[in-house]
Amino acid sequence: MTDDLQTDARQDARLDALAELAAHIEARRPDDVISTEIAFGELTVNVTLSGIEDFVAFLKEDPNCMFSSLTDITAVDHPERAKRFDMVWQFLSMYRNQRIRVKAEVRIDEMVPSITEVHKCANWFEREVFDMFGVLFSGHPDLRRLLTDYGFRGHPLRKDFPTTGYVEVRWDEVQKRVVYEPVKLVQEFRQFDFLSPWEGAKYILPGDEKAGAK
Repeated sequence: MTDDLQTDARQDARLDALAELAAHIEARRPDDVISTEIAFGELTVNVTLSGIEDFVAFLKEDPNCMFSSLTDITAVDHPERAKRFDMVWQFLSMYRNQRIRVKAEVRIDEMVPSITEVHKCANWFEREVFDMFGVLFSGHPDLRRLLTDYGFRGHPLRKDFPTTGYVEVRWDEVQKRVVYEPVKLVQEFRQFDFLSPWEGAKYILPGDEKAGAK
């Protein structure tokens, strides 16, 4: 029971520390912070998009924050919203053993300020978000596709992107190069029997005769 009490006490102390951090950030950056939330033991800060670069610099340099490590940048697609995307930045403070999530809503025609001047590693993270979601970053030094090739059409992590894609590639022996063609699905790939592998099996497994004998 003592171990359980100690675990609960540590969890309470951690949540209290996150609440103090949230209050500190709100007090120091009132123009940037829209809201804060602590859920599942994690702090999320919703911010305005225009001031994201200065806000990230504050998180990195403020002595009560010291979030010096950018661990990830991604996006979430909400096609039904006017501001279609949630931009998400994840940070780690190794000095204070804390993590923070920063979120901002983005319209499909809106550009997100790059944070590469604050965190150099944001370069490839932002290129990946551009490639997968089509979000554009202003001030990025080299905004190109990262995971797909330069002739790829569309952005695969958008929810309206077809699972088959739009084009397929093949090697053309005559032209001696890779060519792009519209995706073609033959009829056999459009027919589904909805059977499990076991239901569709044409062979008898050891022991199956016992089931038939009942």
